[in-house]
Amino acid sequence: MARTFTTIVIKISELRGENGENVKDLAEFLEDKVNAKTNIAGSEITLNYEDKGEVPSKTYLRVLLRKFLHKAELKEDFRVISGKGNVFIIKERKI
Repeated sequence: MARTFTTIVIKISELRGENGENVKDLAEFLEDKVNAKTNIAGSEITLNYEDKGEVPSKTYLRVLLRKFLHKAELKEDFRVISGKGNVFIIKERKI
């Protein structure tokens, strides 16, 4: 049986500008919560899943991203936006 790979991308360019440590913490948080291999490259975190059965829903991933922002005390400064396909964007809030 052939393996299917699913990839979810989280664009973090604005979060990276705030503090590089937050990016690493976010990757570790997601790896623990959704059992995916994470890859940090440039301004994105990529989640790789080998089997389609274990991929969480977009709604659940959005909740996890918001939970991380709350835990890291960044909820006041950033928000999570769902992009097209399997893409999430962490944007800075406009004041």
